[in-house]
Amino acid sequence: MTVIDEPQQEQTQEPTQEPTSEVPHGHPRILALANQKGGVGKTTTAINLGTALAAIGERVLIVDLDPQGNASTGLGIDRRNRSCSTYDVLIGEAPLREAVVSTAVPRLHIAPSTMDLSGLELELGTTPGRAFKLRDAIGALNNNVSPDADYTYVLIDCPPSLNLLTVNAMAASDAILVPLQCEFFALEGLSQLLQTVEQVRSTLNPNLSIHGIVLTMFDSRNNLSNQVVADVRQFMGEKVYKTMIPRNVRISEAPSYGKPVLVYDLKCVGSEAYLRLATEVIQRERELRVTH
Repeated sequence: MTVIDEPQQEQTQEPTQEPTSEVPHGHPRILALANQKGGVGKTTTAINLGTALAAIGERVLIVDLDPQGNASTGLGIDRRNRSCSTYDVLIGEAPLREAVVSTAVPRLHIAPSTMDLSGLELELGTTPGRAFKLRDAIGALNNNVSPDADYTYVLIDCPPSLNLLTVNAMAASDAILVPLQCEFFALEGLSQLLQTVEQVRSTLNPNLSIHGIVLTMFDSRNNLSNQVVADVRQFMGEKVYKTMIPRNVRISEAPSYGKPVLVYDLKCVGSEAYLRLATEVIQRERELRVTH
């Protein structure tokens, strides 16, 4: 993979395995939502997991790394209000905090993206440290900020490809959260992603791990969905979250109103699933702290 050609650099942050409620000042937990397949629920999961974590008291920043900017749109950020974006951050023209905007959800912020990101790989070319642009930007995020303004989670919404943007996200992250659609080719795509994670771990970020796999668009009436669930659980074991995100029309409708589904319809099955997922993510953080 041509974009993974950086020599390993000294980490700007000490890796931390603490649960978010006890993360020391200046050290958010950084999770990248990645899958090279499109339409598997990455952006939907980033928006709604971020909202659910904020609802239970975490301070969350979503970093939109997809040139399509769907996470930004889905949180109601008008394209005209993206004068400073993740593109400006990655080319070094602005610090990350300058790109951050508030959302309608308390404690949830987003660094929006624009189509300019689509040309980033060509623009950076062979720039030294190009795979670490995001890591360095996040490393400076909480510096010189009062602890009550610190983020406890950074969720990175990756594009549906294994390009320089995704590699930047993986190089910056503590762990990868993989949304996986309950469909026929799910495991095939997962194998490719796991190979990339292994490559990044060996060349750019030795502390990178798979936080978990969340099965999305699950339909219990569909025999194929049930078979995929069984196959993925057999293949990945405990890495698969117990919570599955169901097919739900309210989840599909919410982005067109610029709202997370938890704001659009808190009582629907989709909202309930994302709240359970957030609880499970927090629980895994606690388990990580015990085992490390």
